[in-house]
Amino acid sequence: MAKELIKGNYAIAQAALNAGCECYFGYPITPQTEIGEYLSLKMPEAGLAYVSAESEIAAINMVLGACSTGARAMTTSSSCAVSLMQEALSYAASDELPVVLVNVMRAGPGLGSIYPAQGDYYQSVYGGGNGDYRMVVYAPSNVQECIELTYKTFYTAHKYRTPVILLADGVLGQMMEPAEFTQYSYPPVDNSSWALCGANGRAGKKICSYGPDEAKHIQHVKDLFEKYKLIAEREVMYEEYMTDDADFLLVGFGSIARHLKASVKVLRTKGIKAGMFRPITLFPFPEKRLNELADRCREVMTVEMNMGQMYTDVRLAVNGKTKTTLLNLRPAGEWMSVEEITEAVEKSTEKIYAGI
Repeated sequence: MAKELIKGNYAIAQAALNAGCECYFGYPITPQTEIGEYLSLKMPEAGLAYVSAESEIAAINMVLGACSTGARAMTTSSSCAVSLMQEALSYAASDELPVVLVNVMRAGPGLGSIYPAQGDYYQSVYGGGNGDYRMVVYAPSNVQECIELTYKTFYTAHKYRTPVILLADGVLGQMMEPAEFTQYSYPPVDNSSWALCGANGRAGKKICSYGPDEAKHIQHVKDLFEKYKLIAEREVMYEEYMTDDADFLLVGFGSIARHLKASVKVLRTKGIKAGMFRPITLFPFPEKRLNELADRCREVMTVEMNMGQMYTDVRLAVNGKTKTTLLNLRPAGEWMSVEEITEAVEKSTEKIYAGI
């Protein structure tokens, strides 16, 4: 299949259709508006449900309703608007609904700016809703991964009956790259045991977040975390680049990892044994592998466009085995350049090799 030049947002939208998305409910906000725009044309043509909702709160609750019937439903939004969806996402986690949410990040906090950023790590990985719950989070680094991880997002959501987030950013949503729409190859998931249809002998089923019985509620939460443990055992994804002999490790997620890979190439020409580690699943976080790499690294530097959110998980994974540092020259806007990254590494390695 030939590659085509396509914008990241359009790639996500078409991949969702290829993955069998039956219902889309959304509200426009920069920099993800093109996803809904694309689907507003394609879905009615295919006889699928498309609704431009009156608000983000309405959109996410419509997704909950559709998912309760077993439908493949999704919404897309950005940062401050995703904040409005947090209550519904907490309900989705408790109700075990296969909600698919695409967040194309912009700057914050608050209304922030339309500049690209990576400030929604905490919001996505730890959740802004109440109670104990987690959501699977995938972070693509290029347009091709936007396609492949959109496929996986739908499959994972339905396989484990859990909300899943595709966490992109303004750069990735707006950039154009050659990409290939590979065949959707995940097996079908049987939802007949829980999906509501009100017919065929299944009218007695119900999905309810409220648990008035204390013992049953406690068991429900424990069961959720057994599921999260299983996901962590089976679904961790990451990318390594030149880590076999690296004594300086750069760690980043999303599109900024592209600059980390380029920086590693430059640093290698200068005699610095640098490598790159990129978490693809932000939850479950690839802590085990990062901890293993820390055994032989002299420094692990986290590079991200926020004030150090993933850095918290990196330090926990490294667990004091080696030096950890953070490079976050600015929390939004223009991505840190290869030159800025390599300069920071060179300064740090001067101290390391001098024994300071």
